[in-house]
Amino acid sequence: MKSIKYAFAFGLVAGFGVQAFADNPISSYHYLADPACTASDSVFYILTDSDDPAGGDGYTIKSLYGFSSRDMKNWTDHGIIFEAKREDNNINDIWASGIDINPNDGRMYIVLPDGGGGGVALIGADDIAGPWTNPVSGGKKLINNWGGGISDCDGIGWCFDPAIFFDTDGQGYFTFGGGSSDSRPAKDNNSDIFNIYKLDKDMKGFDVGSKTHLKVGGPAAMEASYIHKKGSTYYLSYSTADLRIGYATSQNIMGPYTYQGIVIPNPNINGRNINANNNNHHGIEEFKGKWYAVYHDRRLVQSNEHPTSCHEGNCNPNPEPAFHRSVSIDELTWSGDKMNELKFTDEGPEQIENFDPYRTYPAITSSKQRNIRSRTDWTRGEPVQHVLTPLASKESWIRVSGVDFGGGATNFVVNAANVGDGNKIEIHKGSASGALAGTCELAKTSGWKDYVENDCEVSDLTGIVDELFIVFKGSKDSTMGILEWSFKGAGGTTTPTGPNHFAYTDTPVNLPAVIQAEEFDKGGSRKAYRDDDAENQGDANFRADEGVDIVLGGTGKAIGYTNEGEWLLYTVNVPADGDYAIKASASTGAESTGFKFQVDGKDVGSEIVVTQTGEDWSVYKEFDGGSATLTAGEHTIKLVITGNNVNIDWFSFGDVSAIPVPVDPIDSVGQSVAAKVRFGSSAKAYNVYDLSGNFVCTVDLNGTSASDALKQKGLTQGAYMFKSLVSGKSFMAVAK
Repeated sequence: MKSIKYAFAFGLVAGFGVQAFADNPISSYHYLADPACTASDSVFYILTDSDDPAGGDGYTIKSLYGFSSRDMKNWTDHGIIFEAKREDNNINDIWASGIDINPNDGRMYIVLPDGGGGGVALIGADDIAGPWTNPVSGGKKLINNWGGGISDCDGIGWCFDPAIFFDTDGQGYFTFGGGSSDSRPAKDNNSDIFNIYKLDKDMKGFDVGSKTHLKVGGPAAMEASYIHKKGSTYYLSYSTADLRIGYATSQNIMGPYTYQGIVIPNPNINGRNINANNNNHHGIEEFKGKWYAVYHDRRLVQSNEHPTSCHEGNCNPNPEPAFHRSVSIDELTWSGDKMNELKFTDEGPEQIENFDPYRTYPAITSSKQRNIRSRTDWTRGEPVQHVLTPLASKESWIRVSGVDFGGGATNFVVNAANVGDGNKIEIHKGSASGALAGTCELAKTSGWKDYVENDCEVSDLTGIVDELFIVFKGSKDSTMGILEWSFKGAGGTTTPTGPNHFAYTDTPVNLPAVIQAEEFDKGGSRKAYRDDDAENQGDANFRADEGVDIVLGGTGKAIGYTNEGEWLLYTVNVPADGDYAIKASASTGAESTGFKFQVDGKDVGSEIVVTQTGEDWSVYKEFDGGSATLTAGEHTIKLVITGNNVNIDWFSFGDVSAIPVPVDPIDSVGQSVAAKVRFGSSAKAYNVYDLSGNFVCTVDLNGTSASDALKQKGLTQGAYMFKSLVSGKSFMAVAK
């Protein structure tokens, strides 16, 4: 079976005919619980466990589900991305888990508990759909209570509910804990039930000696420790014994933390408790300039129509609410550095950008659903495939919102298995019985996993369609399996504009183009760039409030003080499918360094290796980076530093022979800014070392080049290492 491949690219609000909102909970066909969340620059992810097999007297939790969205309204359900019984992982059950993206390797990592207290395990993957594997040496768990771990539970009453967090400097941490014990009590104004540890950079284990107790005041804590960061402040939030989410703050991730208040009360809308007055679990994450909180409630199980109300002849209109949870999301607001109490809604967050129908989506990508079921097809070592199985004898559909068809769609393409007769899919606008835009008769297949492509004509789908319904029709339930779908069109989507756009100029750069390296996307650290320290150490006085080091050099300004693993993002618009040549201008005083490019997370072209261009980084040369095969539409270019100490002036994608490289104008004293090159001059002090690591002297690069500073110290030959006394960041310079 083939793996599903799909890509998410930047796109933003072009204007909606009506204000578009998501619907809580995010799934009406699963019982989901204990959410956590994370985000890349373009995709928001939610991780949940599942109450689907739960009974009336307890939890039965075996699986983790993954969801993703680019617009906070339309969610892709990736299915069961990890399941205890299908893995050789020494895990019994899977309860509340944590997820985050590692900026060091770009991979996702999940920390998960071994059932109700057996310890904490770690798994990683390149994509939310997996495959997920254990990176820990020897296949061990991180924490063990029942055996097989690096360290023990340290007297914590409930050895579960782990969370994972990567700081802006790339250092990873994990926390866990819950309950109360004689040695680790949970009391009002004095709770000591959580531990935090530092993960190894290679993710093969953790620093056992870094163990720290995260003690908090306020109402007695119960479980669900979670850490996020805003600015320089760390926020530790957790579930209280009185069924709310409280939080505390610190300037040090290891604490101590000061209790601040309640951020998520027990979910209630207009006096209606939507959580059966029961427990909660949460995640908090920033995405494209807004903050969001995910949480679980019991609104689905208490609704008139829900998964177990009457399914496969087993009618149970009133299942036990406590063990049948659902996952919702709402926007989180702030008052300065304090979080406001979350406002719970039935609508959910506002849609923040239009939906692009010309990409291929896993089948259950929707803002709302009715009368559908699903299954996850699992093959060891491959990403999972999530299959939509409609209850087609009823009113069965998925809805997609804020769809931007641009110049118009001509075809609907669906990859499906069909073992029944007369099964078809209809495309409607406005409602499930609204204007018909097309009908797709599904070809008969030989079995459940025999997928064929059905390509069907559609009409009258132009511009922005507020609500698009993909409706499933058939005489018998669960006789078709929908794997993925997309539209083909005569024109692309509407050009994205608006205040949420993260491109440097607020609109994507149209290729072919010469892109100045310092004109990376807006969005800040971890969203638009990764820099090893929070300070702009450059002397260009440009974007000084951001962490990227911008120096004078080349055609005016350049990226400097670079370390391996740092990266920057650039949003571009590709006018047509084709091959786009890559070139770049760079300098270095080091013997050899380099950088590469990715588009939508995939390597393109060839790595650019930069050998010494001059003794003090003042000489910039042009380098060839091969070519990238790109498709029409909006994409994200990622510039990734692969070696230390390379300065990058500009890069280009496509034939730019007719496009001049802009040069900074002459300044007030008649000298070209480009001629006043200084590598990363700064008012900060640096220690200087020879190539054997011996300390030589301390210098201040306040308006002085590194080479001149060496000369002033009587050093006229050889290479030296400069290390900042403030950030620890280093670079090389040559005495002359």
